[in-house]
Amino acid sequence: MFDVLGRINELRNTRKWSVYRLAQLSGIPQSTIATWYQKNLYPPIDKLEMICNTFDITLSEFFSTDSNVAVNQKQMEIINKWELLSSKQKLAIQQIMEAFIDN
Repeated sequence: MFDVLGRINELRNTRKWSVYRLAQLSGIPQSTIATWYQKNLYPPIDKLEMICNTFDITLSEFFSTDSNVAVNQKQMEIINKWELLSSKQKLAIQQIMEAFIDN
């Protein structure tokens, strides 16, 4: 069974966000998120969508367990840094990469 709260923790920890910070950014009351953890409850789908939007990922990405791609240490470092970027920053990096590849 998929560990929803574990995945939220993973995404929070990657960004070094507290539960309070996630609550602020998502608009979900901190007490609601804390209750999920205290009672080991899964968030309802509407709240999970809000969390995914806050992390700038889709529900599909949230639940993805695809680990078939081999990633070396340097690539993993880049992926971890990527997760810290805003949507605007990610777009800028994508444009830079495309400019390099097109040349």
